[in-house]
Amino acid sequence: MSPSHQLVTIKRTYLEMRSPPIFQPVTLPSGVALSLVNPCRASFYRYLYTEVGKDYHWFDRLIWSPSQTQHHLNQPEISIWVLTVGGNPAGFFELKQYLDPLDPSVEIVYLGLLPEFIGQGLGKSLLTLAIEQAWKLQPPQPKRVWLHTCSLDHPHALANYQHRGFEIVKEEYYTQSQDSL
Repeated sequence: MSPSHQLVTIKRTYLEMRSPPIFQPVTLPSGVALSLVNPCRASFYRYLYTEVGKDYHWFDRLIWSPSQTQHHLNQPEISIWVLTVGGNPAGFFELKQYLDPLDPSVEIVYLGLLPEFIGQGLGKSLLTLAIEQAWKLQPPQPKRVWLHTCSLDHPHALANYQHRGFEIVKEEYYTQSQDSL
């Protein structure tokens, strides 16, 4: 196998919390705000997804057409929240509500900061705000909030999730071609 076709092993970790954690309320610094973007336009979402995910190999949604992306965003169980600093997008999170009567849950599908805002403590606040918003979604009241991360994500992602109350429920490994990263 040539060096360009080498396989990379990636670890995916699933985490969840079964009850809302007790946090000190998040006090955002002056000029920092969180907003629900509704409706969220496909072009804006693609910008956020691309900029936040470019260093972490987020690519699965880049193959979607604008109409596929807009269709996804128009689903009532999807919500997009944007963190701004001085009016500029600094990060976002995407929540997906699952209305299964036996297991109502909310997934934090994506969460992250644009590169220039990493290292300022905003990631902790953004995750706390995402957790708060996830537990507020109803009806029905979620029984759990969950997410997954992988070894390609920011090196502090897993520790940040665990520090905020998520517990590991499953780990798996998969391989991917180095070419696709």
